[in-house]
Amino acid sequence: MLSKRIFFSTTLVANTKKVISVHSMYFFTIRHWLALLVSLCLFGCSNKPEIIEITGSKMGTTYHITVIADQLPPDDLAQQIDQLLSRVDNSMSTYKNDSEITQFNRMPVNQLLEISQEFADVLNISRKVWELSDGAFDPTVGPLVDLWGFGVSPKADSVPSDQAINQALQKIGFDAIQLDGLLLSKQKPIALDLSAVAKGYAVDSVANLLEMLAIPDYLVEVGGEIRVSGLNPENQLWRVAIEQPQLIGMVNRVINLTDISLATSGDYRNYFEKDGVRFSHTIDPRTGRSIRHNLASVTVLTDSCAEADAWATAFSVIGANQAVQLADKIGLAAYLLVRQEAQFVPVLSSNFEYYLD
Repeated sequence: MLSKRIFFSTTLVANTKKVISVHSMYFFTIRHWLALLVSLCLFGCSNKPEIIEITGSKMGTTYHITVIADQLPPDDLAQQIDQLLSRVDNSMSTYKNDSEITQFNRMPVNQLLEISQEFADVLNISRKVWELSDGAFDPTVGPLVDLWGFGVSPKADSVPSDQAINQALQKIGFDAIQLDGLLLSKQKPIALDLSAVAKGYAVDSVANLLEMLAIPDYLVEVGGEIRVSGLNPENQLWRVAIEQPQLIGMVNRVINLTDISLATSGDYRNYFEKDGVRFSHTIDPRTGRSIRHNLASVTVLTDSCAEADAWATAFSVIGANQAVQLADKIGLAAYLLVRQEAQFVPVLSSNFEYYLD
């Protein structure tokens, strides 16, 4: 999920007498590409807000924060953000030997581990989506992902046997996770991978920090997952583009957003073909098999970026028809792109229609 190497850089764009040019930004994550178009055009004068941009690398990906500040934020804002993201990374990185998740994955059955509030928050969000999706979202799916050759150590493209799949299914199950306050244990030898929710949680954490600092206008992006608040420098809604699910980046639709989170999941960059059949990296934890439906990408909008992140994965597992039905049932805005021959046909939940021009 997360990388060992960490890079960090910070750029502050000060308020000047010059025109700050328009930015078009595109971000890549392991699971998907998300094209982000943010119009940042500001004619500087003494009563105009500052545009502050903070960028860096963390959690095996990049992050970008744009803040529109009427008053200058703390001088150490970049450091506060970096430290906050480091806490999430140190808690949920499966690549760090001393992270909380690594400690949990290595410990024996029924042993107790006291964990941080951040880790507990992500587990509670994961349990909520796991329950509501009837197990389509399951952070213990790792053994199946590895079996199909999409794990940390890729294998030759091959379809596992039924026996191997059944054996791997015995090693997963979020119902084996027991959380009592901040005390965590497991009832069978399972392992967690929170990559499908941790980046969204990191976005929420940074956004909450900005709101605590009384900064109402911002865009936070970590690994392609986004949360926006207030208005952009032109005093308009933030403009975010949903990418066409194909290798060459193209915009499918641009939507205007405020006070919302967005996450996207897709199967169009990580798959293999065998005997003319396409096998996606998205594995259904209920069956142990690679998904076979024609849903190419899912974009979810909701208040919590962590929940949007998790739901985008869950919907990718269950397919377009069930995903729209479930999104309507629980009140989520979802935008799905379904592969039909050489085209991608949009399928929308009822709540997403609000965001159409």
